[in-house]
Amino acid sequence: MCGIAGFVGSGEANDVSRMVGSIRHRGPDDEGIYCAEGIGLGHARLSIIDLTPLGHQPMWNAARTVGIVFNGEIYNFLELKKKLVAGGRKFVSNSDTEVIIALYEQYDEQCFTHLHGMFAIALYDKAKKKLLLARDRMGKKPLYFGRWGGTFVFASEPKVILLHPEAKKEVNASALNAYFALDYVPTPLSIWRGVEKLEPGTLLAYEGGAVRKERFWCPDFKESICSIPDAVSELGECLHRAVSSRLVSDVPFGVFLSGGLDSSAVAYYAAQTKKKEGGEIHTFSIGFSEESFDESRHAEVVAKYLDTIHHNKMLSGDDSLRVIPEIFSALDEPLADASIVPTYLLSRFAKEHVTVALGGDGGDELFAGYPTFQAEQVLRFYRMLPQVFRQEVIAPLVAHLPSSLENFSFDFKLKKFLDGAEEESVVRRHMRWLGTFDEAGCARLFTGDAWGALAGENVYAQAERALSESNSEDERNKLLFAYQRSYMMDGVLVKVDRASMQASLEVRAPFLDYMLVEFANRLPYEYKLRGLTTKYLLKKLMTGKLPEGIIHRKKQGFGSPIGAWLRGPLRGWAEELLSGDKRKDGLVDLRYPRELFAAHCGGRSNERKKLWNILVFLEWQKNYL
Repeated sequence: MCGIAGFVGSGEANDVSRMVGSIRHRGPDDEGIYCAEGIGLGHARLSIIDLTPLGHQPMWNAARTVGIVFNGEIYNFLELKKKLVAGGRKFVSNSDTEVIIALYEQYDEQCFTHLHGMFAIALYDKAKKKLLLARDRMGKKPLYFGRWGGTFVFASEPKVILLHPEAKKEVNASALNAYFALDYVPTPLSIWRGVEKLEPGTLLAYEGGAVRKERFWCPDFKESICSIPDAVSELGECLHRAVSSRLVSDVPFGVFLSGGLDSSAVAYYAAQTKKKEGGEIHTFSIGFSEESFDESRHAEVVAKYLDTIHHNKMLSGDDSLRVIPEIFSALDEPLADASIVPTYLLSRFAKEHVTVALGGDGGDELFAGYPTFQAEQVLRFYRMLPQVFRQEVIAPLVAHLPSSLENFSFDFKLKKFLDGAEEESVVRRHMRWLGTFDEAGCARLFTGDAWGALAGENVYAQAERALSESNSEDERNKLLFAYQRSYMMDGVLVKVDRASMQASLEVRAPFLDYMLVEFANRLPYEYKLRGLTTKYLLKKLMTGKLPEGIIHRKKQGFGSPIGAWLRGPLRGWAEELLSGDKRKDGLVDLRYPRELFAAHCGGRSNERKKLWNILVFLEWQKNYL
C-alpha cells in the first residue's frame, strides 16, 4: 500500500517532490521521484512485499523505457511470475511491481486483465509517449486525475493534484450538492472542479494530448443455477481462497474483528489457514462506554472461540475530540461517515502491532446485509395501506416519536424508513435511506444564488448508471450492484482507505476478491435475503464455524455515539464551525445548520446525522479553502 503521483506536461522535480511529500503517511518507508522530458513520477512506499531496495519505485524495465508507480497488492503475482519465467523472462526482485512491468511488455494494455488484487497503477511508456492509468475492479484503491491545458496530473488523493502549479483550486458545486445528499462525493466527480476519479475496472490512456478510457472488467450477474448446499460449498471455497491469498506478507498482519458476521467469517478462515501453518492470528477491536454502540464484547467472544491473540481498546468522546484534527487532515474530500472516527482509532491501535490487517468490508453489499434490504421487504406491506392513512396518520405519529441517541434506535429507523417510503424509484429510495438531505434540505443549505444553478440536478446518477449496467434479470440483484458502485465504493471503501492510510496501515478486503464477487453476484437473490433474514447463504456457511449468537445477532454497524458527543465533548468544536455568517465561498448558508444544532443540543430532536454531514464539510472547508 502506497501513495502515487505524477504528471505528463509541464512541471519540475520539485513539484513531484511536494506532491509525494503530502502523502508520506501512505508510504513512510521509502520515497522515489523521477522527472525528465516532461514526465514526472512519484512514489511513497509502505513496504509489504520485498522489503529490500529492489522494490523501490518508480521501477523501470531493463531498458528503462517503461516506468511504473503502483499502489496496492497483486495477490496472484507469484503465479503470474512463474508463467513469465517459464517463458524466458528474468526478474531481479521479488516484487509484484516488477511482474506488472513484465506483463505490460508481453500483453500491452491487456495486461491489467491478468491482475488479481487491489491496485491503482500509473505506467509510462517512453517509446510510445503514453501514460496508462488503471484502477482495480472494485474500486478498492483511489486514483484521481485532472487536465489543465497540455498538462495531465494524477495522484492517489485529490489534494496532491492541487499541489501541481497548473492545477486550479475551485470547488465543484455539483459534487458538493451530491455530497449533502449522499454523504460522499460519487465517482467520477471529485469535490474539485477539473479533478475526476477514475472509474473501477477501467484503463485510461493519455497519449498525444488526448484521453481514452476503456473498461477491462464488467460485472456478470447472469444467474447461475445451483442448489443451496452446492452454493454453500462453493462460497466456502471462494472465501477460503480469498483470505489465504491475502495472508501473503513479509510484515506482521492481523484481522479487524467487530464481532459481526463478516469480520468474524474472515477471522475464522484466517485462523484456519494459520493453524495449518503453525502460526497465530492477532485480532483487533475497539469499544465504547455507550452500550448500544459497543461491539467489543462480541468481538471478545469470537476471539476466544477462534483462539486468536486479541487486542481491545475502549474509547471515549475525549479520545474522538483529540484525533479529529488527524482524521480531517486525511479527508481531502468531505465524507460524512461518522464511523471513520473509530476506524481511524482502530487502525492506529492495530498499527502498534501489525502493518497489514484484513477487514470484512463488502459482505453487506454482496449478501444484502443492510437493514435497508429488510425495509424493502416491509415496504410491500406498508404500501398496501391507503395513502391517506400513511400520510395523515402514520407519518405524523412517527414524526412525534421521542428521539433517542442510541445506535439505530427505533425512532431513527422509522423516520428513515418514511423518508424514502413514497419514492417510486428503487435506487433513489435506497439512496434516500442511506443518505442525509433530500432536495428540499439541500436547497436550504445553499445560498440562493448557488442553488439557482443546482436545482434539479440528479445526485443519484451514479447509482442509476450502475443499475442499468447490470445484466441481471432480477431488479434486486441490480440494486446490489448499485450499492457496490456507490455507497460501498465511494463511502465505505474511501473511509477505510483514508483512515487506515493515515495510520500507515494496509487493509485488505477478502469479500472484494473479484472471483468471490462474481460468484456472489450470480447467485439468486433469495440466497442472499430470504424473508427478513439477511446474508442467508453466508449464515448457512458459517453455521458450526462460529457461535450461533454471533451468526444470528442483530446487525449493529460500526457506529460511534456522535449524537451524545455533539451535546458533550464535541459541542465546542461544532459551535466554532457554525459561528459566523456565510462562508467565504458563497455556497453555503449556515442559518439552517444552526437551527438543527439548537434543536439537537436542546434535546428536541436527534439531528446527529444531518449535523455530522454539515460539520464534516465545514471542517473540510476550513482545512482546504
